[in-house]
Amino acid sequence: MWPPELSDYGREDLDGPYSVSPSSDCEYTPGMREATLPGGNTTGATLIGDVVHKPARPWTPSVHAVLRHLQDRGFDGAPRALGFDDQGREMLTYLPGETIGGQTRWPAWASADSMLIQVAQWLRRVHDLTADFIPPADQQWFIGGTMRPGLIIGHQDAAPYNAVVDGDRLVGFYDWDIAGPSSREWDLAFTVLPWVPLASPSDDTPSSSHDNDERRRRFHLLLDAYGYDGDRQVFRAVIPERARAQAGVIRSMADAGDPASIALLPIADLLQRSAAAVEALPDDFWLR
Repeated sequence: MWPPELSDYGREDLDGPYSVSPSSDCEYTPGMREATLPGGNTTGATLIGDVVHKPARPWTPSVHAVLRHLQDRGFDGAPRALGFDDQGREMLTYLPGETIGGQTRWPAWASADSMLIQVAQWLRRVHDLTADFIPPADQQWFIGGTMRPGLIIGHQDAAPYNAVVDGDRLVGFYDWDIAGPSSREWDLAFTVLPWVPLASPSDDTPSSSHDNDERRRRFHLLLDAYGYDGDRQVFRAVIPERARAQAGVIRSMADAGDPASIALLPIADLLQRSAAAVEALPDDFWLR
């Protein structure tokens, strides 16, 4: 399992032990009482009535366009974008259900095969629905790049700490801030790390042959549920590349003085170790 003590990676202020059921019209009136939402690595998200308010970023309009695109396609596994409030903050609905929040030990659903299957199916639907997404003319993404034929919009952080569940059912994922255009494999690669998991233990304990057999089984279970029909050996290179790229982003932002990224430097180290561990897996690990 992705080390619980380091499981804050990528979380925003929307997480925590909250279960909010938004009303159908999600009414918001300026001056309503604000409740600060705890958790995550940044500050500033509040709940006002049934609506989450967060500081907007340069890429927020592009992300909102994705969320509206998914909503128009009937997808209900993501928050709905509600525009901006009178302070310029973005407004989103809050997915009802259980989240990991600040739990030091992850709940059983985080390692259940049934949840792994649902995660893969959720990713496949998001990827399929966004393959024809037309971005705003002034598109801007946290991860950079532009949408072009052959790409999809990936969540880019569909990990257990961003999941919302109801019993044994996956409700969806929040924290879409780093969503953006990529290949299917690039988005899948990061999801594999914490869900299979292929992330190294925090104490760098070597994996046993039994551990690797179980990881191999869950890796292929995820790709089977996704319906992936490509050469699975590609992930031997893509997963380490994605892990190192993520580590590089954290370190660059930390070097620039970003407090949240400085706090995440242990995660950058974890990702680097995980990349090397994945590259060391035997050839038959990738064969179905």
